[in-house]
Parts: sequence; C-alpha cells; structure tokens
Amino acid sequence: MDMNPESNPIEPLSLSMAPYNGAWTQREAAHLLRRALIGPTFQQIQNAVSNGMNSTVSNLLTTPTIGVPLAYDSDDTETNIGDTWINNVYPQGDTNPAQNARQRSLAAWLTERQLTNNSSLAEKMSLFWQNHFAARNSGDARADYDYFKLLYNSALGNFKQLVKDITVSPTMLIFLNGNSNTKNSPNENYSRELLELYTIGKGPQIAPGDYTHYTEEDIAAGAKILTGWRIANFRSQTDPDVLAYFDAAKHDDNPKVLSSKFNSTVIQPNGANEYSDYIEVIFQQDQVARHICKKIYRFFVNYDMTPEVENNVIPVMVQTFKNANYNISPVMELLFKSEHFYDLALRGSQIKSPIEFLAGLFSSSASHPVYDVETKYKMNLNLYYRLNNLDQSIIAPPSVGGWPAYYQAPAYSKLWLNSTSIKNRFSYSDNYTIYNGYNFNSNRFKVKALNIVNALSIPNDAVSVINDLCLIYFPKEIAQADKDALKSILTNGLPDFEWTIQYNDYQNNPNDSTYSDPVRIRVEQVLGQMCKMAQFHTF
Repeated sequence: MDMNPESNPIEPLSLSMAPYNGAWTQREAAHLLRRALIGPTFQQIQNAVSNGMNSTVSNLLTTPTIGVPLAYDSDDTETNIGDTWINNVYPQGDTNPAQNARQRSLAAWLTERQLTNNSSLAEKMSLFWQNHFAARNSGDARADYDYFKLLYNSALGNFKQLVKDITVSPTMLIFLNGNSNTKNSPNENYSRELLELYTIGKGPQIAPGDYTHYTEEDIAAGAKILTGWRIANFRSQTDPDVLAYFDAAKHDDNPKVLSSKFNSTVIQPNGANEYSDYIEVIFQQDQVARHICKKIYRFFVNYDMTPEVENNVIPVMVQTFKNANYNISPVMELLFKSEHFYDLALRGSQIKSPIEFLAGLFSSSASHPVYDVETKYKMNLNLYYRLNNLDQSIIAPPSVGGWPAYYQAPAYSKLWLNSTSIKNRFSYSDNYTIYNGYNFNSNRFKVKALNIVNALSIPNDAVSVINDLCLIYFPKEIAQADKDALKSILTNGLPDFEWTIQYNDYQNNPNDSTYSDPVRIRVEQVLGQMCKMAQFHTF
C-alpha cells in the first residue's frame, strides 16, 4: 500500500494569496483545523463552519495561558506529588533522581499538551519553533521548562525578540556551549547555528567559507560578540531559578567587523546588549524573512515547494512578515485566509508526523486521561515512549536541525514512514483503539470511542457516522466502496437499521455495559481500520 502523497510535484490550481472567498463548508473548515491544531474534534469543525473563516482564524491566533508540569513520583524529594517543581531547589547530595523524575514529568506534561485539544494555533506553532530551535535536555529540568514556556508564549509573537530571548536562554546556552564561550576561547557553535539555521539560512556554498548569505568571517565575529554569557544556579540546592547572566570579564570588548554580506557593519562594544545589536543587523537582511517563511510554508502547507510557489506565494508572505516587523501572527493570518491555502490539490499533501497521527487520534476523540496525577502522568509517558519509537521524541529532537522530516529534501514528511514505522503505527493504533490500551492503577488509557460517536451529527445513523468520521480523519473524500466497507464494520454486516436500534438501546441505557459495549466495540473496529488506510496518514 502506497502511504505517501503523490510522488510528482503538486501543482496548485491557485497561487493567489488574496483572501479566500469560496465555499466555506465542513471540508474547508476541517482542512484549516487539521493544519492548525493537533487532532480537531467533530464539534470544533462544526463550530468553525458556523463561525466562518475569519472568526475561526482569529480564535486560532489567540494564546491561552500555559500550565505547569507536576511532580508525580517520590524521586523528587523536594516536591510534593501534585505540586510543580519548576521553581524548586534540588535535594542535597545526589540530584540525579530528582532531575530524572522532573525530566519524566516534563515529558509527560509536553505529551499531555498534544493530547489536550484546544482552539489555539499556539501549540502547533510551538512545536514548529521547537523543531526550529531544536535544543535538547540541558540537565536541569527547570531550565528546560523555561525554554518550552518561552517557545509557547512567543509562538505567535515577535520572531526577532524570540531569537534574542533564545540566544541567552539557559537551555540554549548549555546546548550549544554558549556558557563556555569566552574571549580567550571563542566557541562558534551557537554563532554558526544562529546564521545557518535560526535566522538567515545557509545558501549554496559559492566559495570556500562563503555560504551566499554569510561567511565564516561572520561566524567567527558572531562567536566573539556572544562571549561572556554564563549560567547560574544549575541544579542548585539553594536557589530556585536557573538564570543566564553576563560576565563582562569573559567578553571580548573589541569592535567586530562583519563581512560584506552584512555591508561590512562594525558591531561596537556594548556589553550585555551587544548580542542584541548583532541580531538587529542580521534582521536587516531580507533573506531572514524568506528563510522563515519557507519553513512555515513547508510545515503548514506543503513540503513540495515548486518554483511557482517560490515566485508567487513566498514573496507575499515575506513582505507581510517584514511589514509586521517580524511578528508571526500576521503571516499566519495571511496564510490561513488565502485562496492558495484552500486549494484542493494541497489537501492531503503532507504525511502526518507521529504526534499528528497518534496524539491526534486521542485529541480528536477527547480521550486524554483525567485520572489522579500519578496515573495520568504514567499514561502520558506511555504515549511519549510510543512517539519516541516512531522517531518523534517531544522532549528531544534528534539533532540541532530538528526532525529530518521537516528539512531533509527531497522526501521531507515522507520520511515519517518506512517499513518499520508503519508497522509500529498499525500496532499502536490497534492497541489504543481495538485492544486494551495501557492499563495503570486499574485504569485504562485508550481512545474513548463512545466520546467520539456521541459527538457526531446523527450518531444513530450508520451512513452519517461514517461520513462524519471520514470528515474528521480523511483530508479528501474517499471512494464510496471504502465508505461502504467501513459501514459494514460498524453494522457488523447487518442492515443499517440494526445499528440504529443498537445505538438507541445504548442511549436509553448509557451506564449498562450490555448496551454500551457493543456500540463501543463496533466504533473501535471502524477506527482501527481507518488507521490502516493510507488517507488517515495524510492531512
């Protein structure tokens, strides 16, 4: 079975970034929400239809308050179970058990955010930035929480400010050795990635040390500009916060001359603000906006960027980004309201990431665990480890470049699927739908099939149930024969009216497993089969 989108370049019918004014049906609303959220529910799709495109996009561009991870086991002796550890000191002596417990808690909390459906783009956008600024475990969970909080709170804000904040964040300083970057021993790791990955992007190499948009001279100068930043209170047993601070004695306070790529600008000595001055100079180059807009396009629209898209779509995004002084929201609003975004040729053009596939299955059915803290976090971790096995560790992208499926040409999102990963996808989705899921403390973690069917438009009508489920999970209409096959699973091969009788009996006796179990099992069987269909893995 071919699980990939078309191998030929996708040619959209419309390259217009003018506001979309076509039909606003369930299909358009579902397409928007599948791209902007992780696992939209049927009700969210209906609300989007009722509210209209403009109102729906406005709601997506809000950022709810982020929560905090909680302690769930006794290894963190400084934190009571159910309380947060984000500003707690580490225990005296061996800090490793507490650190490991906090990292597990952080992983469970990040996973829960993917499972807990909301109406904001901020969660999906923060995943985009986590891939973009792909720092790994710093060794102090408090610093890592601050890093993830920064990405979330800044997800739809000002990109230039986000670059500045990330540059001196403790997790990034540790990850790319900024905390050991001194005037006597400059370290180029962060300076290189600041240009190559985070801002202007690495163009074709046109000469030794010349990468089109910057040179090795700029990397060396940048390393000197960034000298002097340090970390305080790492795994501290007395101070509750991990902090970055500037040590003037470690800073190179000579003028730094950039290459002709940056108009031979001289960065004058400016102490703790010098890195900010340098970033301002970088952002004077139009290529920064182009680099970021292309990444946004590949993440949210289509990995296969044709020359027509590069010449017609990207420039409009770039100009919007620059006009907005590098604020993200106007670019996303432009994109999500454009004719191009709703082009039928682009629907189903991407392969779902493991998070979109597996966490989305739970999110779309409101199946996140709601038990006590220990049980809930154990269940979240169960899914976290499954996502790891599918090559998407929420807490630790594999390299400084992020996950290969978001940057590795020409395959891009097709890299999420191979002979091993597809078998694992089928196995995990079977376990979470058809079989027993994950059990802990006598509680079960699996898709709540009754939740999803009860929320559909006409749940006692077999045809409507299948149509609604296809709307939620398939980006395009499927063949009628495939719908009929799914309906046959739902009805167990019986006439449609038998499903109506069975569902009505359940509705009249919702707490009696004699009536609820047959309905639940049939819906689980349908979902399990849908997860094995190629269309389910695209969006």
